[in-house]
Amino acid sequence: MENFSQDYIINHLGEDRAAWSGAASPPVFMSSMFTFPDVEAMRQALVNESSEPFYTRGTNPDFQILEQKVAALEGGEAALLFASGSAAIAAAVCSQLKAGDHVICVEKPYSWTAKLLNSWLFRFGVETSFVDGSEESVQNAIRPETRILYLETPNSFTFELQDIAALSALVKPKGIRVLVDNSYASPVFQKPLALGADMVVHSATKYFSGHSDALGGLLICSAADRELIFKNEYMTLGATMSPMNAWLILRGLRTLPIRLKKSHENGMQVADFLAAHPGVKKVHYPFHPGHPQYRLARSQMKGCGGLMSFELNTEDPKKIEAFCNALRFFLLACSWGSYESLCFPAIGLVSSANYSKNPFPIGLVRLYCGLEDASLLISDLNQAFEKSGI
Repeated sequence: MENFSQDYIINHLGEDRAAWSGAASPPVFMSSMFTFPDVEAMRQALVNESSEPFYTRGTNPDFQILEQKVAALEGGEAALLFASGSAAIAAAVCSQLKAGDHVICVEKPYSWTAKLLNSWLFRFGVETSFVDGSEESVQNAIRPETRILYLETPNSFTFELQDIAALSALVKPKGIRVLVDNSYASPVFQKPLALGADMVVHSATKYFSGHSDALGGLLICSAADRELIFKNEYMTLGATMSPMNAWLILRGLRTLPIRLKKSHENGMQVADFLAAHPGVKKVHYPFHPGHPQYRLARSQMKGCGGLMSFELNTEDPKKIEAFCNALRFFLLACSWGSYESLCFPAIGLVSSANYSKNPFPIGLVRLYCGLEDASLLISDLNQAFEKSGI
């Protein structure tokens, strides 16, 4: 793939402003179908439906612009848009499997990824081994029928990393495909394909969108994989993004590097504050020197963004909830990657009667540092510690 600069990709690649009457921003092609001047033109568009607008369940000019840009940012040949990150993950995984196959997946992946592997695919005779992501654990889990190694580096709650290059070198000679969820770092901070991965998936709802107003998913892969998935999982299951959401995510992409830079700067300052606070037992943030995989993070990532978690120095549910409820500028919500700062406590995953069933420490709190000034975020945390008595 041609090596374009990041700025060129984001602002100019795939843009045909002359065809848009000189408009600086692409129009929203809010059309479910496209018309043709004659039967032969219609026939050719249908034959090439994966690359030519025919029916928006297949493709759309807004999809094409965004796909071209994201593929280039990740250093991949092609990309495919989906209605959600979960849809992109499901299509990528299912495209590589048949009954009797085996998957190796890192422990504690995104909950819907875990459900896809544990419940849905298990119904069709596909088994999954969940491992800690070390080379030894992956090596020990490999079977003759293993087809996929699924990585999420780092994961989005306790932020364990996997060595993409080392694991790719380990499994690819055995014919095992490597899939990486790169939602946490984005291609601005990490490029799994350059480290040996075969496919990359994203929740485009997060950093790509950046404005908490559009849901979407992306798969970046080879042109051959894209064509195969388009003709099978994509068109059959119909998890198609709307043109409006594609346009909104394209708008968000314009400011991706500067938003990530600010979020990362805030994250570093907030992590330092939390690590020094007596009310905190442990901070989970890959770019903080206290993280056990700090060196690996620095070696395969250029930055860390603003998502982290920490463990409060208490196991009292009332104090934990009081801390979270006292926050004013960290909003209680489940997602991340946009302009606002967010808080998602692990105790919010289960009812108060089922704390013991939570897979995470009871005092674990996930924070996302958005685009506010770091001093405002730190003051907000400080007053929450005071009000909760932690």
